Amino acid sequence: MISSVLSVYKATRRLQLLSGSCNVNRIKDIRKSHVVSYRTVPQKQSKITTVGAEIVGAAMWWWILWHLWHESGHITGEFDYPDTSAWTNSELGIPSTRDQ
Repeated sequence: MISSVLSVYKATRRLQLLSGSCNVNRIKDIRKSHVVSYRTVPQKQSKITTVGAEIVGAAMWWWILWHLWHESGHITGEFDYPDTSAWTNSELGIPSTRDQ
């Protein structure tokens, strides 16, 4: 019984989709959301939206690159690199040649 009801529902749904009777505005009203663009070309954004997105993106990359260049210590560390020539063999764990 349930399988026959499901098959009828699926067939009805397929016919609605094929005939185009599934209204996008009706779906939008049900969802209380933005325009649905599933399997369709999305609406073109306004010029101000495109320019605004480019400005925000450029500001973000400027902020990241500026701080990487001028405050790289946040990533690489703020300590001076040690002078390795000042280390002794005993500090490095190298046995002395005099003991052999």
